[in-house]
Amino acid sequence: MIIPVRCFTCGKVVGDKWEEFNSRVREGEDAGRVLDDLGLTRYCCRRMLLSHVEIIDELMKFYETGKRKPVRPP
Repeated sequence: MIIPVRCFTCGKVVGDKWEEFNSRVREGEDAGRVLDDLGLTRYCCRRMLLSHVEIIDELMKFYETGKRKPVRPP
């Protein structure tokens, strides 16, 4: 879904770091090193980015399907 703005445990702001984290990991950098560079040293904050799953694209498929009008049989 949408990355949370703050860490659930300690309250540190983590939402603004998602885009950079995601792009750098996709380029092949080590996730641990990227988190260190972003200043996320607590394990509670690190898990917020490591465990995040983008499923909005999958959900949008169902939303778009639901908008279609049902076809009536003749």
